[in-house]
Amino acid sequence: MLALTRAAAEAVRELTAASGALEEGGVRIFTADGPEGDKALELAVATAPASGDQVFFTDEGARVFLAAQAAEFLDDKVLDVGQDDSGQAAFALFEQPQAAGGRSPNGSGPSAG
Repeated sequence: MLALTRAAAEAVRELTAASGALEEGGVRIFTADGPEGDKALELAVATAPASGDQVFFTDEGARVFLAAQAAEFLDDKVLDVGQDDSGQAAFALFEQPQAAGGRSPNGSGPSAG
């Protein structure tokens, strides 16, 4: 199951709040066709999950909606956030450490909801 670091959970909450969708909304992760016909992960703020999405809540109150194909790919990943070269927030994915037992490195794993 996808895990989020505390920093990623806070970034998700901030994005959701900034869009006015904090109450019921969250961040939706889905696959889309990339420029060369391959699949790419996309992230967007959504007011509600799409039909068939898996819905996760973190301890920090962030909501993440995962489309089926994205959920399968992200099953063993950790979502984190940092800054890119221009100082903007940027999400990054990492493999979950085996010893973490499905929890994120900071202990903030989502729970199904």
